[in-house]
Amino acid sequence: MPEINWLATVAAAIAAFGLGGVWYSPLLFGKAWQREAGVSDEAMKNGNMGVIFGGAFALTLLASVVFAFFLGPKPALPFAVGAGAAAGIAWVAAAFGINYLFERKSLTLFAINGGYNALLFTVIGLILGLWH
Repeated sequence: MPEINWLATVAAAIAAFGLGGVWYSPLLFGKAWQREAGVSDEAMKNGNMGVIFGGAFALTLLASVVFAFFLGPKPALPFAVGAGAAAGIAWVAAAFGINYLFERKSLTLFAINGGYNALLFTVIGLILGLWH
């Protein structure tokens, strides 16, 4: 198993998780996301927030760890950022796009969710590329 910078990997996960908090907040796209995803204000109040946020962070950490393995222990900054943007756009957002086409979901929802994941992997790549 290749070496990775564990501190950078955890920091990247924390930053990406924080990005999601802002991205899906009312400050940015929270209300538009709710409308397009069909999630009511009442539904937002329901659910086990510990499980939701804990699970979201665990998955973000998993994405960060696997991406760190993909990039290697000391990736060059341009490669890390470019690979992050490419993974977010061409792998994750494109996969969402395929599903959304068949599910007849809106272009707005695709832009919100795909945009977040494109930025998420770019941020992970940025931190992993900077932290040597």
